[in-house]
Amino acid sequence: MRTFEWHITARLLKGFVLFVGALIVFFIVLHWVEYSDDFLDGGATAWEVFTVFYPNYIPEIVRLTSPLALFLSCLYLTGTLAQELQLIALQTSGVSLYQLLRPYVGVGLLITGIMFGFNGWVVPRTNEVVVRYEKEYLHPSARSVSTTEIHRRNGPSSILTVGYYNVDRKQGRNVSLQQFGGPSRLVRRLDAGRMQWVDSTNAWHLEDVTRRTFTAGDRQFKKTLPALDTTLQVSPRDLARSKNDVAAMTIPAAAEYLEALRRSGVGDLTRSLVAYYNKFAYPFANLILLLIGVPIAAVRRRGGQAVRFAIGLGVAFVYLSVQKLAEPLGYAGTLTPTVTAWLPHAAFAVVALGVLWAARK
Repeated sequence: MRTFEWHITARLLKGFVLFVGALIVFFIVLHWVEYSDDFLDGGATAWEVFTVFYPNYIPEIVRLTSPLALFLSCLYLTGTLAQELQLIALQTSGVSLYQLLRPYVGVGLLITGIMFGFNGWVVPRTNEVVVRYEKEYLHPSARSVSTTEIHRRNGPSSILTVGYYNVDRKQGRNVSLQQFGGPSRLVRRLDAGRMQWVDSTNAWHLEDVTRRTFTAGDRQFKKTLPALDTTLQVSPRDLARSKNDVAAMTIPAAAEYLEALRRSGVGDLTRSLVAYYNKFAYPFANLILLLIGVPIAAVRRRGGQAVRFAIGLGVAFVYLSVQKLAEPLGYAGTLTPTVTAWLPHAAFAVVALGVLWAARK
C-alpha cells in the first residue's frame, strides 16, 4: 500500500474512534439527565449505574452510531485534504478518485465486518443487563409481563391453547392441549387449570387435569388427575414472545428461536424476521455512507467544514429515516422482511454509485 493510503487509513480510523467516543459521551450524558431521577428514586446508586449499567449500554450506542461516526470521520478527513489542496496535489501526481477510494473501502469493509460480529454476538449479551436495569428502575410497571389467548402448535397435529400466561413466573392458566387424528377429527384433549414450567426437569407441571379421549363412534372417555408432568415442544420462550425478542438475541439464538416459533405454528413473524435480517443488513451502512461521503467532501466548498458537515448530516438523517419508514411496511406485510431490511441499503448503494460516477475523477 502506498504511503498516502496508510496515511488516510490511520487518520480515518483515528477519527472514527474519536467520533464514536464523543457520541458515547453525548448519549450517556443525555440519558443520565433524562433518567437520573428514575434511577435514584428506584434505589440504584450513581456508582452502580455508571459502573454496571452504562458500561453495558455502551455497545448498543456503538452499534447505533458507528455508521454516523465513520461518515463524520470521512467528511472531516476528506474535507481537510480538499481544503489544504492535498487532493489536488494527489490528482496532479496521477492519483485518481478511485485510487483514493481504496483505503476508504478497506476501512469500510473492515468496520462492516467488525460491526457484523459486534452487533450479532456482543451487543445482545450486554443488552441483557441493560434490559434488566430498565425493567427494575426505569419501567417497574413492566416487570410482570403477561399475555392472553395464546395458540401454539405442539407438533404436526396438536394445538396448545393458554388462556393466560405470566412470563416472569413461567406459569399458565386455563390450558388446553388438543390432539387431532385428521383434518377436523379430535381424538384427544387435555385440559388443566394451571401449568407451571419446571427448570430442573425441563417439563411442564399441570394441575387440575382432565383428560378426554374420543373414539370414532363419538364416544368419550374422561379421566381426572390432580397433577401431571409432561414434556411439550412448546417452551416458555415460545409463549413469551414480544416485539423486541429477536433484536435482543445473538444471530444463532435468533435463528433457533424463529425456527422454534415456526414449529409451534406462530403466525405474524414479520416484525421478528425484519429484526433478524436487520442484523445482517445494518452493518453495511458503514461502508455505504463512506462511499457517499468521499465524493461529497472531496469538493472544495465555500463555508468549509461546516457546509460539509451540514450536507453530511442531512444525508445520514435521510438514510436512517428511510430505514425507519420501511419497517412499518414490512410489519404490515406490504414488503417482505428481507426486502424491508435490505431495501434502504440497496437504494443508498445506488445513490453512492451515482455520486461516485458524477464526481470528478
